[in-house]
Amino acid sequence: MKILIIDDNEDITKMLSKYMTLKGHSCSVANDGRNGLNLIEDQTFDAVILDIAMPEFSGTDVIDALHKNGKIKNQNIVILTASSLSYDDESTLKTKGVHSCLKKPIDPDVLLEHIQQFEHKKTIC
Repeated sequence: MKILIIDDNEDITKMLSKYMTLKGHSCSVANDGRNGLNLIEDQTFDAVILDIAMPEFSGTDVIDALHKNGKIKNQNIVILTASSLSYDDESTLKTKGVHSCLKKPIDPDVLLEHIQQFEHKKTIC
């Protein structure tokens, strides 16, 4: 699978990219929301792992931009956050097209399980 990881914490993007690559996936990385959005708009990814809390252009900004331009329906987005999302916030994100909202720190195996759901969905369709 082709995975995009968007997180302002370079240690997280390096670790997740290395882990996903070892598991046989191709990874691209963006360390800010605006670059991540540009990659999503220019390329096709099987899954996007998106940090919600980033400075200047947040994960929420990425979601809003994709929702506004109609490109979110083609994305499999998993939100990662260290902060607590309210039920309403999570519900709004899912209504806009986010697949899952997961809490940091996350076990990479658990994240991989979520990502692999997209792979199975792709082979069924």
